[in-house]
Amino acid sequence: MSLDTPRAESCPERLTAHEARQRLDHERASRLTQLRAVDEAGQDAPEQVLSAQKGAIEQVLKEITAAFARVEDGTYGICRGCSQPIPVERLKILPYTRFCVPCLRGAA
Repeated sequence: MSLDTPRAESCPERLTAHEARQRLDHERASRLTQLRAVDEAGQDAPEQVLSAQKGAIEQVLKEITAAFARVEDGTYGICRGCSQPIPVERLKILPYTRFCVPCLRGAA
């Protein structure tokens, strides 16, 4: 394809609430599956490792719940740092994110 050829489909500026909920539902289901797997692996791994894994998964589940609340109150997809829209590409990869990449880098 030539660089001069227009793209057949353009990427929307924001996800719809329905799309956001679908992506968040998928993420929640994935994390719950991971949590079950960690629980089932209980005897095969050191307790410290399991505790750290469970803690990380539980933190993401909290972030997903918070993202659902942002969908409901209309602030989903708006960066908490700069108040600008978070690019759709980022939301597709990490649907529960609260920050755009520049603000996330600045906060680190």
